[in-house]
Amino acid sequence: MTVADRLLRMFTLLLGEGPPLRVRGWDGSTAGPPDAPVVDIRSRQAIRRLVHEPNQLGLGRAYVAGELDVEGDIYDVLDTLSVISGRQVGAVDKASLLKEATLLGAIGKEPAPPPEEIHLAGAKHSRDRDKAAISSHYDAGNEFYRLLLGPSMVYSCAYWAGPDSSLEEAQRDKLALICKKLDLGPDSRLLDVGCGWGSLALHAAREHGTRVVGVTLSVEQLDLARARAAEAGLSDRVEFRLQDYRDVTDGPFDAISSVGMAEHVGDEMYTAYCARLYDLLRPGGRLLNHQISRHPSHPPSNPSFIASFVFPDGDLAPIGTTVDLIEGAGFEVHDTQSLREHYTTTLRAWSANLDAAWDRAVKLTGEGRARVWRLYMAATALSFRYGQIGVHQVLAVKRGPGGASGMPATRKAWLG
Repeated sequence: MTVADRLLRMFTLLLGEGPPLRVRGWDGSTAGPPDAPVVDIRSRQAIRRLVHEPNQLGLGRAYVAGELDVEGDIYDVLDTLSVISGRQVGAVDKASLLKEATLLGAIGKEPAPPPEEIHLAGAKHSRDRDKAAISSHYDAGNEFYRLLLGPSMVYSCAYWAGPDSSLEEAQRDKLALICKKLDLGPDSRLLDVGCGWGSLALHAAREHGTRVVGVTLSVEQLDLARARAAEAGLSDRVEFRLQDYRDVTDGPFDAISSVGMAEHVGDEMYTAYCARLYDLLRPGGRLLNHQISRHPSHPPSNPSFIASFVFPDGDLAPIGTTVDLIEGAGFEVHDTQSLREHYTTTLRAWSANLDAAWDRAVKLTGEGRARVWRLYMAATALSFRYGQIGVHQVLAVKRGPGGASGMPATRKAWLG
C-alpha cells in the first residue's frame, strides 16, 4: 500500500464517506479518482497535526503552515470535502487514524501552531483584550486590505443590486442603503461604531452632509480614515477616534450605525452593548445593526479555525436572539433584511482580488497570513451559500414621547 493509499484512508476517516477525493503524498504517490479534487500532503507534519486535532483546526493549521495544499479552485475542493461541516471524529475513527499515522511514520509530538495563530491574554472582552483582538486582524496592513477590498475599502457584505454590478458599485449601493434606512441628512449626527477605514462615514458626510463620529480600535484603520477625510475635504464634518464604543460619552446622536462590528462584542457583552447604544441615541433616533448570524441548527465549531486564526473572541448568534437583545434594551425593531446570498458574492469578489495579486499579498503580509485569508474567505463563502451562517441588517428605533417612532409607514423610503 502506497503513502497516498494510507492518506486517502485517513481522509475518509476524517471527513466521512462522501464525494470522491484524490490525494498526493509527500513521496509523489497518488490515490483516488483522477478527476477528483486533489489534496496535496507535503509533509508528515500535516498528519501529526491531524492526529492531535482531527478537525477543521488541524486541517487549517496544516494548510496555513504549507504542509497541506489543494489543487484547483479552493472553493470546489472545500465544497467537495465538506471541510466546513464541523464533523466530529468518534473514538473508533480516531483509533484508526492513529493506526494509519503509525504506519506512515507520522506519530510524534504535536507540532507548534503556525505563528499566524492568535493567542490573547487578559480577561475576555476587557478593553485591552478587545483592542488586541481587533489589532490582530485589522492591523494586517492598509496596503494588504486595499489589495483585498479594492478602492471602496469596505470590509463588510456588499449589496448587489444587479448581476452586472462591480464590487465597487455594490459597496457604494450598500452604503447608500444604510444611509437611507437611517434617514441621514445635513442636520443629522451619526455615530459609526467600528468605522473601519471610514467609508460609511465619508459617504454619509459627502452625500448627505451628515456630521459623523467614527470610532475604531485599529490604529492603522484610524490613520487611513483620517487621511481619506483630509483628502476628501471632509475633516470638518467627520471625526475619527481611536476609542472603544463603551467610552463614547458625547451623545445623543440622531443615528447609530454598527456594520460588521457586533460580531466582536461577544455573547457576554451583548446586552451591555445594546444598552450603551440605546443610551447614546436621542428619542426618535435610529440604529442600523449589520451583523453576521448563525443558523440555530448550526452551532459553533469547537475548536474553530476562524476563532483561532481570524476573529478571536468573536461570537455569532441566531438572528432571533439578536433581535430579542436589541428590543430588550428598549429599541423597537422595524425592519430585518437578510443579505446572505450577497455575502457569498462579496467573498468571491474579495477572493478573486487576493488570487489576482497573490504574490503582492504574500510580500505584504507573509505567505502564512495570506493563506489564512484564502482559506477563511473560501470556507466562509460556502457557509453563507449553504445557510449555515447569514447576515442581517436590523433597523431599530428609540421611541420618542408617546411611543412615537417617527418611522415611515412602509419600506418604500429605503427599498423603493
